[in-house]
Order: sequence, then C-alpha cells, then structure tokens
Amino acid sequence: MSIRRALISVSDKTGIVSFAKQLAELGIEIISTGGTHRVLEEAGVPVTGISEVTHFPEIMDGRVKTLHPKIHGGLLAIRDLPSHTSAMEENGIEAIDLVVVNLYPFQQTIQKPGVTVEEAIENIDIGGPSMVRSAAKNHQYVTVVVDPADYEEVIAQLQKDGSTSLETRRQLAAKAFGHTAAYDALIANYFNELLGITFPEQLTVTYNKQQALRYGENPHQQAAFYREPRAAAGTIASAKQLHGKELSYNNINDANAALELVREFSEPAVVAVKHMNPCGVGIGETISAAYQKAYEADPVSIFGGIVAANRPIDKETAEQMKGIFLEIILAPSFTPEALELLSTKKNLRLLEWGDSSLTEPAAGLKVQTVGGGALVQEADLGQVTQKQCETVTERAPSEEEWKQLLFAWKVVKHVKSNAIVVAKDSRTLGVGAGQMNRVGSAVIALNQAGDEAKGAVLASDAFFPMKDTVEQAAKAGITAIIQPGGSIRDQESIDEANKHGIAMVFTGMRHFKH
Repeated sequence: MSIRRALISVSDKTGIVSFAKQLAELGIEIISTGGTHRVLEEAGVPVTGISEVTHFPEIMDGRVKTLHPKIHGGLLAIRDLPSHTSAMEENGIEAIDLVVVNLYPFQQTIQKPGVTVEEAIENIDIGGPSMVRSAAKNHQYVTVVVDPADYEEVIAQLQKDGSTSLETRRQLAAKAFGHTAAYDALIANYFNELLGITFPEQLTVTYNKQQALRYGENPHQQAAFYREPRAAAGTIASAKQLHGKELSYNNINDANAALELVREFSEPAVVAVKHMNPCGVGIGETISAAYQKAYEADPVSIFGGIVAANRPIDKETAEQMKGIFLEIILAPSFTPEALELLSTKKNLRLLEWGDSSLTEPAAGLKVQTVGGGALVQEADLGQVTQKQCETVTERAPSEEEWKQLLFAWKVVKHVKSNAIVVAKDSRTLGVGAGQMNRVGSAVIALNQAGDEAKGAVLASDAFFPMKDTVEQAAKAGITAIIQPGGSIRDQESIDEANKHGIAMVFTGMRHFKH
C-alpha cells in the first residue's frame, strides 16, 4: 500500500520535524493536531490542521479533536472492500495511510513531586490510543509508528518502495498494541495505588526492555532484562553501570540479592553474594572495615562473587577489593580515586545505586511465575527490634549478644530457606542455606564457622521443629539464638537451651525465602 496521507500527533517530539520534512519531500500530505501542528508549521513543514479535515473545531481544551468519523473512518476502512470504499465516498472520508502518534506523558506526570489527581487525569490520553489502536488493527493497509526509533526504517522503506512491507506494518502494530497496553496498565496501577488496592481483580504489570542478555541462567536459555516504568531509586533496575562488561542474567539476580540485603543496615555495611545467597556480611566503623569483615567471613566463596556496599567506595576500600576477582561491585557512589583504581580491571562491573540513606529493601510486589500463572506477594519488609522480641530462656542475652542477634536476624532473612546464620563481632561466620531440613543447614553453618562459633550467636529464619538444632548449636559453643518460635515443640528447644545456658529469643516473625 503506497502512503499518500499521514496523521502526526506526538507528545514526544524527538526527531519529528526531520521525519515530517522527509515525508513532505516524498509528496505525502500531513495532517496534524494542536502542539504538533504548531511545531511543524513553525519548522516550515506543509501541514493541514485536523479541524480542516473534520470540519469541526478542537473543543473542551483539546479533549475532543480526533474522535471523528473522518479520522477513524480513514483509518479503519478496508481498502479493497466495496462496502467500505463506497461508505468513504458517500461521507467524504479520505484514507489515512500512516499514523505517527505517541501519548500524553502520564508516567512523567505522576512522577512529579506533588502532582494532583486532577493533573494526572488530564494527562490520560483518549484520542491518541484510539488512533493507535485503529491504525494497528487495520495494519493490512495502515502503518502505525509510536516510537521515534522507528522513523529511520519507515523513511528508508518509503524512499525505496513508496510503502512499507506487511511484515514491517505487523511489527509496528505489535509495538503499538504493547504501547497502549503499557499505558493503560500504568493508569490502572495509579488508580489502584490511589485507592490502596494491592491485589486487584486483574493485575496489569508492565515493564520496559532495558537490555537483551546473552542468555539466561544457562547458555541454552534466551533472556532479557526489563525495568518497571517507575523503578524506585536504590534498586538494581535504576542502578547506573559505570564500568565493565555487560551484565548477565545471573549477575543481575545476584546483584539484586546483594543490594536488598545491604539496604537493611544503617551502619556502614558490605555484603558478598554468591548464587543468590550471602556468603559474607560485615558492618564496621568505615566501609573499609566492613569490607574486611565481609571478606574474612568466607574468603573462598567471595571469589567471583558480587559485593554491595551502603557507603561510597573510597580509595582504601578499592585497594582491598582490587586484590581478588569480583564480578560486580555495587555502591551508592565511587570516589574518583576508587573509580580510577577499579576501572583498571577491564571486566569488573561497577554499579552506582545512589542514595545511601535507604535502609530497607525496596517496597513493592514480588511476582513469581508458575506454570500457567503467577504468585504475587508484598516484598518482605519485616524487621524487629529488641523490644519486640521475647526472651524465652532463663538467661537473657547480654547487650553484645543482642547486637549480634539482630545483625544475624537481618542477614538470615535474605538466605534461602531453610536458613541458618552464625555471627560474631558484626560479621557472619557461617551460612547454611537451602537445605531440606533445618538441622542440615545448622550443621553447614556451624561447620563453616568452626572454632569461631564459640561465643557466637545463631539465627534461624523459621522455628525449630525439634531440639536438634539447639543441640548442634550447644556443641559448637553458641551462646545465644534468635528464631521466630511457634512450633508445638518449642518447649523442648527452650529446655535444651536452658540446659546449656544458651539465651534464646523469639521474634514472632518468620522469614521464609524460597
């Protein structure tokens, strides 16, 4: 289908003048609306106003301008169906062959500080999606463009053939329907947030493609990374890569796990992650001291791992980090000296995540796909204080034990269940993750801690079904335990702790992480 007539109405005017000029040079008539009409006219592009086509003024502050039979009839007509062509002739409707439309900036509007509901509503586009959907539906005859990135290819085809190919029109139609679907999803989610509806009857989620990935978890799996349109600051999706090779699927997953954990701490903290589990966590007076503790926690597993810090990386810390192979370092920022030093490692990815005042994982919904559906839950933002915990043993924890218990409790929340963490001196000594029974995780964590377990504390993400975990802790020299409690056999664990002089506290909160 040769293109003789185009309708242009865009909020994002990137490249539109150049594109329109090239259309005009090809002899294509251009129709336009409001602000786009003014921009094109001022640039010297021959353009016809929408009212000259509809013979009806733009009314109601521009709310009504393109919702007219002379527009939608020109878009939806099946060009080789006699009943449609005769209807066009009888009603003076001319075909529109190319639609170039993108929508009111609803997303940008609702992200503005202090935006009112009225402002948001006024930036809900009605005519734009209608034109896009009409053109996309009738892509057998009509080319629809919603993305300035596609202008170049459309012009190239027009210059070569005077038309676009059916394959191109179909690809552009798919993108157009995705564009309007994402737009409507944003609007629906805005109103759900406004009304405090967390789990609507129909969950509409939308993401923008951030990058293609070489592969997924394994080389035979294809993958891509998508970003929420309103991704919050301090998340992996909003982090800025400063250096290093492209991130992989597993890199992003591990980096996210590290970032969510390090944001639990207000003190200078460093987290090392391997395969979605923390292998070393430390807090200290400085970020350098915190890194040293995280490294010493497990100097074997940190090799090839992902490290996240909640303070800027300075030169001293960079020098420590440079000594081993790391895949990624995430930090709120890097000093110029640290960036220069770490950038000498060609493949090391450096990610800047911004605000170091963020001291809890990002809120929002967690979506896990399953066969034929999805499980959706709120992010686990649960935290406890000393006052919220119940001491259930004869001996209460000392002040230092409380400090270590609460530290270990923050870490165990981010370990795959069944999860056990052993800690002392504000660093992890042993991590037991993902075992089919709790005592198995405890044995792993305690064995890793070795002799350092003497005088250390132990955290469990869920209750002890039997006293065996306490027995293992006692043999290793653990002096205090933090766990949710709630087992029908809690008393057996309490009695075993009392037998060995172990202090034990219940949080009343479970942290399963599957």
